[in-house]
Amino acid sequence: MSTELESPSQGPLPPSPLPVSAVPEGCVAWSGEKLEAWARTRPPLWVPARTRPLHLLAVVPGGLIIGFWLANFAEVPAALAALVPLQLVWTLVRPEVVRFSAPVLMALLGWFGGSHDVPTLLGLLAVTFTWAAAEIRLSKGRLQRQWALSAAGGATATVPGEAGPLRRGRFLMGLGSLLTLLGAGLLSLASGWNLTTDRHEVALVGWFVVGWGLTSVLSGWLGRRRAAALRRAPVPVLRVLVRDGADGDAEIFAADDVTALRPLFTVSTEEWYDDSDEELEELEETEGTEEPEGIEATEGPEEAEARDELLDALQSVEDDDEQPGPLREAVLYGLPHDGAEIVIVSAAEKPETPVTPEPSEIPEARDTPGAPEDAKTLEGAGPEGSERPGGADGVEDGGADGVEDVRDTSAELVVESSTGPVRPLSDRAVRRRAVAQLAGARRHTVHEELRAAAVTESRARLGDEPVPVRRWRAGWADWASALFMIVSIAAIGLYPDGTTRYVLGGLLGVFGVLTLPTMLAWRITADRSGLWLRGWRRTGHIAWDDLMTVRCAGSVLTLDSHRASFSTWSVRSERWRWLERKLRLVHPYERAAAEITALWREPALRPEGEHGGRDLPLWPLSVLLAVVWAAVLVLVP
Repeated sequence: MSTELESPSQGPLPPSPLPVSAVPEGCVAWSGEKLEAWARTRPPLWVPARTRPLHLLAVVPGGLIIGFWLANFAEVPAALAALVPLQLVWTLVRPEVVRFSAPVLMALLGWFGGSHDVPTLLGLLAVTFTWAAAEIRLSKGRLQRQWALSAAGGATATVPGEAGPLRRGRFLMGLGSLLTLLGAGLLSLASGWNLTTDRHEVALVGWFVVGWGLTSVLSGWLGRRRAAALRRAPVPVLRVLVRDGADGDAEIFAADDVTALRPLFTVSTEEWYDDSDEELEELEETEGTEEPEGIEATEGPEEAEARDELLDALQSVEDDDEQPGPLREAVLYGLPHDGAEIVIVSAAEKPETPVTPEPSEIPEARDTPGAPEDAKTLEGAGPEGSERPGGADGVEDGGADGVEDVRDTSAELVVESSTGPVRPLSDRAVRRRAVAQLAGARRHTVHEELRAAAVTESRARLGDEPVPVRRWRAGWADWASALFMIVSIAAIGLYPDGTTRYVLGGLLGVFGVLTLPTMLAWRITADRSGLWLRGWRRTGHIAWDDLMTVRCAGSVLTLDSHRASFSTWSVRSERWRWLERKLRLVHPYERAAAEITALWREPALRPEGEHGGRDLPLWPLSVLLAVVWAAVLVLVP
């Protein structure tokens, strides 16, 4: 994606093709006028159709304040006053409930309020707004369903068995049951409360928690019911393009939008893995790493290339600069509309074997103003001058038996089920996401330049300064993070008085004494045998041949070994990326990862000496910090 944004003249890579066997018979590409008609049925901007947890956190406190006012001053029963914050929640997440709750709230306002009361009139306007928004959203969803059904053209298929068993709704129903029990406990507590005001407030919160719990149960049940309907009978299917978004959700595009200009909607998905398959793979990996005694392991060029590719992939991970994944051809099972459940069968991002779609199946790129010229024609798509493996016919040698069609392989399919409802994207949301992706691509480019500079400087320094051993230790970034943590723990832990101080301070102290020693005194020592890693309990060792991972991902430096007995070693510090970009600074973790990687890949650069002795573990420092913190809790007034 960053290549598209920074160098549009090169053109985008073609979508990963979907094997012919994965496309149901009669499945048509979703594009053209029917798709445009579907897109025009999106709700207006003032209708809340895409809800985030932050939205709930913003509206719930205001609703509770209004509910408290109704319970204490208007003498509205707590069970009815709790409908105010719940109405806001239902407007955002469950518009189906609003069409029943809105008339109840209007009757409530008319019964307890006066005809000329300003708060009553404002309440009626607010309820009318939520009712109208919910009805518009539901009607637009029905229209989207009808247009999607029309676009499918009668083509139906059964959801593949690789989608796995029905899992949708379990978490929400379990969470809702827990919240309902918690709210019932608060109501029982409020029934024995002495003070009238406190009893009203606790009862209101209790009814609100019960309502939120029942809402979660309803959401889980509806999602499970809709997901089960996909598996009971053949459902309409549509061919689309899909990619993994920067936020982790799947983004769905029109079948001809090969430049990924306009995502139609997003949906949270997950791929099902059989536990027995995972255990078998882990067993095979473990057996593959064991070597017979007396036999020296050798690494061929293919294994070395695969290892280097894996290392490059690991090193390119960015926690806060995530970029969208590549486009892939896919088939949608189910009718996409606001609140729908779907199943997506798509091509893998990196197929294990080359796949060539039929010429008639390659969609023409939409002629969009501003799109690259080479993106409007997909015949022979790919990097200039390159050919697909297996020749023009998309086949490769199948041994002595002749030719094998590599398109019919299930290993190249990714089957994902929705874990959340479909949420269409408005034009404003698309523009906002495009701007964020462009800014992320620019940040990513700057970070890659800084990382490349760190690698170049590190290789030069390693070659010019031969030393018996090399060490990397905690520096200014770690000490600044530790100082911030100490100040935060002291400010929070010393604020209360009495027993609360000792309880809260003790919990914060346990967290501090377990994390601060690593931040203050971590150390990595490299000698000719490998890496010595100073840890909390002991000093770990990774031989050069056993080293598997050297990664600086965001603010975390991680090292890991092929040995199953070795626990992943990592340290963390805060990063201010805007400051790094402005001052052109290379974070110490980036430099350390570059230098360790250079030593790993080039044995000639490794130190020739031996590490004299093991470093002391960090737990004695934890004991010292615990004693100091206990004295502070007792002596500070």
